[in-house]
Amino acid sequence: MSPAEEEKSLPLPERWPRASKFALSACAAAVAELVTFPLDLTKTRLQVQGEAAVHRTGAATGQAVPYRGMLRTAAGIVREEGLGKLWQGATPAVYRHIVYSGVRMVAYEHLRDSVLGRSEDESFPFWKAVVGGMSAGAIGQFFASPTDLVKVQMQMEGKRKLEGKPLRFRGVHHAFVKILSEGGIRGLWAGWVPNVQRAALVNMGDLTTYDSVKHFLLLNTPLADNSVTHSIASCCSGLVAAVLGTPADVVKTRIMNQPRDKQGRGLLYKSSMDCLIQTVQGEGFMSLYKGFIPTWMRMAPWSLVFWLTYEQIRRICGVNSF
Repeated sequence: MSPAEEEKSLPLPERWPRASKFALSACAAAVAELVTFPLDLTKTRLQVQGEAAVHRTGAATGQAVPYRGMLRTAAGIVREEGLGKLWQGATPAVYRHIVYSGVRMVAYEHLRDSVLGRSEDESFPFWKAVVGGMSAGAIGQFFASPTDLVKVQMQMEGKRKLEGKPLRFRGVHHAFVKILSEGGIRGLWAGWVPNVQRAALVNMGDLTTYDSVKHFLLLNTPLADNSVTHSIASCCSGLVAAVLGTPADVVKTRIMNQPRDKQGRGLLYKSSMDCLIQTVQGEGFMSLYKGFIPTWMRMAPWSLVFWLTYEQIRRICGVNSF
């Protein structure tokens, strides 16, 4: 058998390992995103309410929606906008995770296995896991930033309607076209800096924690490489990711949702640092943790669903465990 024939006879994951891992992680992320998306919408609404910069500049028109806490926010959305609105913006969110999760997972494994290198006993030093997790998250989020921008702005459409403001978009495609026409290519990457900063912190919590906890359990306890180990590691990763990522997530959401001029420049915040300073000065330090409970309640099941699905899909398709 010739080398070309031998290559064709190999299973798909062995012929195109990176493409296969990208596809598998994208599938697992899409499942996790659809299951937990209502919590993401609730979190986004909480993060922009009581925005000091809006009141200071007079950008708010109409009556603000009196959301108070996660449950009342979710109940208010269902009562005032309809149950289906809990999934408003889900389409660009799935698009975002196909790109984001696919890129970050492939990038992390490449950094872990080829660039930074594991130890001889297959362990991965914690500092290397931190570097790998933050780098992979930043790379993945940069490529996915336009879809994240559309997701955030579409999530706010229901709130704009209740405040008496005109709707900005008719759908995902219209949102991309309108943002591109008004701000150009640069407009699609509005807010990418805090977005990438948040992704680096979240993945330091998610990828780093999951990989470190999982392999610590395998090396130091009787636990096997199974769903129990994956569940414990994913629960730890969701909590750490929420604690590290919520402040940057608040800044990212506000920058992405702010009104912009014809050149695509924000009217409320000059930069992520300016947004951070204005938020803390106007609303206090704990305002950086607005939406923490739904963020954590979303990240915990999201991590659990994603990692269990991802590990099982890899096993079914003949790809070695993460």
